[in-house]
Amino acid sequence: MKELLLSIEQGIAYITLNRPEKFNSVNRNLALAFQEALDTCTKDDSIRCLVITAAGKAFCAGQDLAETSDIENVDFNKIIEEHYNPIILKMRSMPKPIICAVNGVAAGAGANIALAADIVVATESASFIQAFSKIGLIPDSGGTFILPRLIGMQRAAALMFLGEKVSALEAADMGMIYKCYADNEFELAYKNLATQLAAMPTVGLGLTKQLLNESWSNNLEQQLLKEKTVQIAAGKTQDFAEGVTAFLEKRKPLFKGQ
Repeated sequence: MKELLLSIEQGIAYITLNRPEKFNSVNRNLALAFQEALDTCTKDDSIRCLVITAAGKAFCAGQDLAETSDIENVDFNKIIEEHYNPIILKMRSMPKPIICAVNGVAAGAGANIALAADIVVATESASFIQAFSKIGLIPDSGGTFILPRLIGMQRAAALMFLGEKVSALEAADMGMIYKCYADNEFELAYKNLATQLAAMPTVGLGLTKQLLNESWSNNLEQQLLKEKTVQIAAGKTQDFAEGVTAFLEKRKPLFKGQ
């Protein structure tokens, strides 16, 4: 069985973590396959939206601890530099919207991979756990960067220190994720969201994502200057011309992602 599945349907790519018997915990094969799939989604211009989800009852339990059972010889440098950091960087730099559809528990690195997506949705039965402190480790996979920016330093620190489970409803209420849905409505809901995003001006969405990334380090003056530069680029796209024309003609625009 492949550790990861990639399918493409009507401009939407679906990456499915596929180790359900191991709660989709990340081993080396899965991490490398994940990176390869992200590269494919970035390079393929026919793909205008990416959905990351998982098979089985869990989304991702984080690192497969079977690969770290030799405590004295665990190579954290290799695991982080070759597995998790590339995944997070590829997700954040992809010039297309990424939805993470969390279908069950997302723990440790699994939670932080989910939160690196642009829009996170979850089933009502899903949960998020910063489980690192329970085994004496620190949150990686961008968690210490992204989570405080989503929910604030106090909450992030408490969740990371205590390793408390956060339900999807609580996560939505505190701004950790976008929305949660009833389990029986979940698949239709995230596919409808993906369909909506895939029909939008992809270049403009990618440029918006770029600006959001850069806002984490820019001051206001720098961000305003960057907005001007990027707006000029957006104004040269075919989708901008189509959007204005459709508005003037009082019809729905047909964006091509160009």
